[in-house]
Amino acid sequence: MSDSTNRLNVVFCWHMHQPDYRGPDGSAYQLPWVYLHGIKDYVDMVAHLEAQPLARAVVNFAPVLLEQLADYAAQVNAWLKRGKLIRDPLLAALAGPGLPVEPRQRKDIMSACLRANEKHLINRFPAYRKLADLARWIEANKGMEVYLNDQFLVDILMWYHLAWMGESVRQNDLRIQSLQKKAEGFSNQDRRALIEVIGELLNGVIGRYKALAEEGRVELSVTPYAHPIVPLLLDLQCAREAMPEVTLPEMEAYPGGEARARWHIRKGLATFKKHFGFRPVGCWPSEGGVSEETLRLLEEEGFRWAASGQQVLHNSLVQSNPDTPLPDNWVHFPYHLNDAKLNVFFRDDGLSDLIGFTYAEWHADDAINNLVQHLETIADAAPDDPDRVVSIIMDGENAWEYYPKNGCYFLDNLYKRLSEHPRLNLTTFSDCLKRRKAPARRLTRLVAGSWVYGTFSTWIGDPDKNRAWDMLGDAKRAFDRVMETEQLSKHQKSKLELQLATCEGSDWFWWFGDYNPASTVSDFERLFRSQLRHLYDMLGEQAPDYLDRAFAFGSGDPALGGVMKKN
Repeated sequence: MSDSTNRLNVVFCWHMHQPDYRGPDGSAYQLPWVYLHGIKDYVDMVAHLEAQPLARAVVNFAPVLLEQLADYAAQVNAWLKRGKLIRDPLLAALAGPGLPVEPRQRKDIMSACLRANEKHLINRFPAYRKLADLARWIEANKGMEVYLNDQFLVDILMWYHLAWMGESVRQNDLRIQSLQKKAEGFSNQDRRALIEVIGELLNGVIGRYKALAEEGRVELSVTPYAHPIVPLLLDLQCAREAMPEVTLPEMEAYPGGEARARWHIRKGLATFKKHFGFRPVGCWPSEGGVSEETLRLLEEEGFRWAASGQQVLHNSLVQSNPDTPLPDNWVHFPYHLNDAKLNVFFRDDGLSDLIGFTYAEWHADDAINNLVQHLETIADAAPDDPDRVVSIIMDGENAWEYYPKNGCYFLDNLYKRLSEHPRLNLTTFSDCLKRRKAPARRLTRLVAGSWVYGTFSTWIGDPDKNRAWDMLGDAKRAFDRVMETEQLSKHQKSKLELQLATCEGSDWFWWFGDYNPASTVSDFERLFRSQLRHLYDMLGEQAPDYLDRAFAFGSGDPALGGVMKKN
């Protein structure tokens, strides 16, 4: 085996993120994705790392995800010990022992249990397939929901959660195997047994990542608290750096944006430390969104590294030296901006997207062979440069739903193959910085953008996205007026800051726009308006009338208030 300092550094950075699905003021969760990904992807991803002692990776957590995982764990504990109602309608229905009696609610539960990948979650289990077929027949025939009996609802709830169970749990937990074998006619005792498994998984998942970090087997990093697009908080106009012709919101700048950006960074660090017991040195800014001002803030707040998308680096290099060809392997090095000390790594889009979007349809061995071949080709291009690093950065949860058995064959064998490869060094960003032989490459400028196309088009520029920014700006100005009165207690100010943070999250803007599924857009649009309305209520301010009406998707006409009719 060759000297590790001459091997090609390969870093997997898995970003774990779900939006804040909690309703206003701690009310019921609006969507179940946090706990479902918790029992499937977060436990499987850590299990793969636990099973391969030589594997290394970076795992990034959004702080609002950590809070919600801990909240779900506490809720399940409270139900098991005291029978306290769980604040997620779907999980509460599974726990029971009762079920809603109103036909509309019963149908909603049934329909929710169809939100699963058809190929790998529903079709995989014949009993679930049979229930799903019957559920779709009921959906297609108006009025048939009155015939939904309790046993049907219990069985489809059980199979929905069994299908979402992580493969590491399915293979090793006798309770899950027994429930799957039973297949139908589930009892209240069966429901409780499944809830107990869910509770154990949610209670243990954060601690498992912490244990690997303490052993030096993973590096944990963080995102600003509520996952806002920090560059746009700092300067809406920075969107023009990569999109000169973009139409921006009516407001020229988000009020007090730098103070809010710092708040999210500091609150994110505090939340991370609360759960893991230490302060991280790395940051995956929300959606890899960076600007020169964002990097300055991250360095001032103590981070040693950040990461973004390949196209951001491409835009920056081309605009800095438009007549100079890009250097060889330009994306496979850390960079710093002028005289800054913060190191920035950039995502290899091609390799990351192969895992995220292509390999799911391949045989696992073929996919791994292909990836290794790509990495060996990169290693061949500069065999004597120890500072090269291939950054494979991607979502750590959603892709595996499209892989057979939640990607277990692919990920287990991938970690094993790469960690034993004589020419590849599976490592972390911090370890790359510790071992580097030369200073990071210098950027004379950074073109603001994200991992998506190297722009902010996913979060701004569309009429509905712009309208949402203007609505948020209205709420922020009301927030500032009330906060300046000095009549609020410290506790009141803290609660207001948290509520504002929820409204500043990036996922609202991600989903707005008529190119996304209407039902999903409607869910986020409704919750966005309810969170803004709750902020006004907390401020003691009159909420604008436009918050009572759903967006007219695709209009965005300020003269119409941009909120004319329901989707």
